Amino acid sequence: MVKNDPFANATKQVNDACDILDIKDKGLREYLATPNRVLRVKIPVKMDNGKIRVFIGFRSQHNNDRGPYKGGIRYFNPEGGVEYMEREVMALSSWMTWKCAIVDVPLGGGKGGIYVNPKTEKLSEGELERLTRGFAYKISEVIGPGKDVPAPDVYTTGREMTQIMDTFSKLNGNVYSPGVITGKPISMGGSLARNVATGLGAAYCVREAAKALKINLKGAKVVLQGFGNASTFAGEYLEKMGSKIIAASDSKGSIIDPKGIKVSKLIEYKQKTGSVVGFPGSKKISTEDLLTTQCDILVPGALENQIDAKIAKNLKCKIIAEAANGPTLPEADPIIYDKKILVIPDILANSGGVCISYLEWVQNNMGYYWSFDEVANKMESNITRGFKDSYDMSKKHKIDMRKAAMALAVQRVVEAFNQKGIWP
Repeated sequence: MVKNDPFANATKQVNDACDILDIKDKGLREYLATPNRVLRVKIPVKMDNGKIRVFIGFRSQHNNDRGPYKGGIRYFNPEGGVEYMEREVMALSSWMTWKCAIVDVPLGGGKGGIYVNPKTEKLSEGELERLTRGFAYKISEVIGPGKDVPAPDVYTTGREMTQIMDTFSKLNGNVYSPGVITGKPISMGGSLARNVATGLGAAYCVREAAKALKINLKGAKVVLQGFGNASTFAGEYLEKMGSKIIAASDSKGSIIDPKGIKVSKLIEYKQKTGSVVGFPGSKKISTEDLLTTQCDILVPGALENQIDAKIAKNLKCKIIAEAANGPTLPEADPIIYDKKILVIPDILANSGGVCISYLEWVQNNMGYYWSFDEVANKMESNITRGFKDSYDMSKKHKIDMRKAAMALAVQRVVEAFNQKGIWP
């Protein structure tokens, strides 16, 4: 067993949700926690120097009771090695099952990856393409528009998705199959609004949370931790809703300006200088000061494990929207709940990506494509319903939003399972 086993954590979350729902059947709990299939493959690649190198790849298919498996493919090399990555992929496939169920899209959970870091290892474009197509070949029998629909993840892009789609299509009699994968470039059947999906989805969640808490978003103070894709667009859309960004951060440091920071100006400044630090009129502060700044909305959109028990005790916000994955440690959750801060958990707050992935898949399968506004409006419907249903669940069971969202997701999968039963 690997240290800090992520799959053990995912299993605990399933069991906690089952406790809330009063599901006592041990067999059903095991069914909900365990992946249906975990494929481990070797991918031999001839490198540019003429030597053969063998890579290890994975595809975990967790649950398809509500629809085809769905989840990203990452090229990464976690510290725990190949064995740790296998457990990580299993955990991530589980979380994808619940994420899809929360926003009520008819998909299940999957995840995949190759144990490699193409950035630090400086793989050439040719090596990367041979690796990608080799992996696509090895998993081709288990993926497909009605089976398993991968997407980009850590260190993978629309280019790799296009190569996987092309490989799959050629292996299946040259049948054009854009619906086998999502996250493709627009020219290859990708969807509009994909680039803003995570941030826009988080902004929709914040808007619904503000309504629930009767907070006026006009003039509401927002702190953005991380100034990458998710936080940038979350900030931009919250600004359009009338909020004021007062602090932001990136890997180089954190800044604050109580008078307000225009997101478009900050984007321009970062593009020129490489960091938000030094933005005119702002003052540099520590990460802890940023997270504990007096504000209405805190958007942790950087790394995991940012809010621990110490930070939680000093939080001075009303809403936390987890645009990043896992920014809050479990030890902090009860403290935040006692402080009556509403947490929009990552599994809901950053589900905009999977909503747009679903809509891309639908467009691919019907061969008809929507405008940006049409896609955004459809995503808004799923996300706002997911927030409302999770919030209602939290009130019904008197639990925090993280537990409520998970319980809601498990309940929806159990409903599908009960309809289908077991066969063969």
